[in-house]
Amino acid sequence: MSVKSAATILRQKLENGEFILAPGVYDGFSARIALQVGFDALYMTGAGTTASMHGQADLAISTLNDMRQNAEMIANLDSSVPLIADADTGYGGPIMVARTTEQYARSGVAGFHIEDQIQTKRCGHLAGKILVDTPTFVSRIRAAVQTRQRLESDIVVIARTDALQKFGYNDALARLRGARDAGADVGFLEGVRSRTEARQVIEDLKPWPVLLNMVEHGATPTISAKEAQEIGFKIMIVPFAGLAPAYKAISDSMEQLKETGLPKTEFTPQQLFRVCGLDDSVKIDEAAGGYAFEGGVDL
Repeated sequence: MSVKSAATILRQKLENGEFILAPGVYDGFSARIALQVGFDALYMTGAGTTASMHGQADLAISTLNDMRQNAEMIANLDSSVPLIADADTGYGGPIMVARTTEQYARSGVAGFHIEDQIQTKRCGHLAGKILVDTPTFVSRIRAAVQTRQRLESDIVVIARTDALQKFGYNDALARLRGARDAGADVGFLEGVRSRTEARQVIEDLKPWPVLLNMVEHGATPTISAKEAQEIGFKIMIVPFAGLAPAYKAISDSMEQLKETGLPKTEFTPQQLFRVCGLDDSVKIDEAAGGYAFEGGVDL
């Protein structure tokens, strides 16, 4: 019996009109926690990838190889749970966008978004972004779509525009319509500024699926998953879902360790390893006739 790819699962969810809520993850541990909680889709944040891999801000520091490597690892922790991944600008012209699409598809990524910033891009919720013109943006999307078709892959191509803050709604809408005509599967208006604007973009692009990027304390007002679904969004990504609480928890623990000399945690090694698949690994070893865990794993 053939097993559906994550890309096929994601594409079928969209075709069936399902609402997709994808929490932001940035490394294997945050992804494992999201999987343990039971999310049926994940989002690999580029800002989180850059922060975790390089300790740097989201300023075009992560390369294609950085992003693909992280995405491949996360996507293959559970290949039945689709991963949507940031692909920044596609890392070059049409040839590089084609290469990005192929590498993401072969790595098990279910969907990815490409934006219309210049190569030295920055986080969509920072000011001062510089954009390419509409034909250049559309050529990126077309290259991704043509590569998907050439590979006979179901990977979902998401077209993101950052034009809203600099050029206004009408220009951003025209860019998304151009991307839709080029074959993009989903639209992504970055930095939606109000609920009214959110409803308008759904109306102006229907029935094309539209993604909401819910970055709290950014340009977009706080919108719950339920409200996003009611407005008409088909996908909601929450990039800081893993990053923000990780900062708070780690910072508090480090402060206590510095002040008292004792760590602030009740988290055991066994808990860590079980979140990261220890029990599955034990079953694999036992089923193969191994004996690495005959003595058990608990202290």
